[in-house]
This record gives sequence, C-alpha cells and structure tokens, in this order.
Amino acid sequence: MSEENLRKKIILPWVSFCTDEDAYKPTGLMAKRNPHPRAYGTFPRILGRYVREEKLFSIEEAIRKMTSLPAQNLGINDRGMLKKGNFADIVIFNPEKVNDHSTYTKPHQFPSGIEYVLVNGRVVVERGKHTGALPGKAIFRKNNIN
Repeated sequence: MSEENLRKKIILPWVSFCTDEDAYKPTGLMAKRNPHPRAYGTFPRILGRYVREEKLFSIEEAIRKMTSLPAQNLGINDRGMLKKGNFADIVIFNPEKVNDHSTYTKPHQFPSGIEYVLVNGRVVVERGKHTGALPGKAIFRKNNIN
C-alpha cells in the first residue's frame, strides 16, 4: 500500500473510514505492546493530513465517511448520525489543531485537537483528558445487508 494509492482510494465517495487496530491503554500491561500507529491516529490523520493539509475532500465528507457511511454499510441504524433516537456518540475537535502523533517507535501517543468525546451520551474525554467513564458496549447490526 502506497500513499499515492491511498489518496486515490479515499476520495471515492463510497469509501468509508475505519481502523483494523485494537484500542490500547497507554499505561500498565497494554503499554508494553507495540501497536500500529493507527491505533491512536487513524481519524486524526484523516482530518489533519488529508482534509486540512492536502484538501483531498471537505471536512463534512470526511465526517460522513467516518460516521454515517460505515454505520449504513454495516446496517447499524441507531448510530452514525445526530438525530432523535440515536445513541449520542460525539467527538468535538478543533479542525485547525487535530492531528495524529503516534509513530512506529512511539505508538502510544494521543492525538491533539480532540477536546471532548461522548459515548452513549456520557462524557468520556473532557478538555482532552479521559474522565474514567466507560459507557461503551459491543454493537451488533440489527439487520442483514443485501
């Protein structure tokens, strides 16, 4: 996979964004693992590099590709859009500052520019710091995709 190939693919309107890396706690036993940088930086990299710096697509399109499009592709009807009846999973970030910092040699680096994260309507990150709340749960699609 090359950067040139990646740029060609991510601008396609039907391509959604995800990561195939696990989530890691940067302290304790999990900090001993050496994850791929995408564990901490997939979405901030898209917003910082490909939207803000390279202007490959709009911020609105990037957010659609991170939220409603993957939810639609997976048949998850109550997530991915801010609307009545949906779960409130919200990330509040500064589009001028959001950026990834994780590297292969120092993978446990949080991104910058993310101020608040709400999961199921509960604040999990406040002013860039984890609150200790753990309201997440496994998500299973409710219908089959044809």
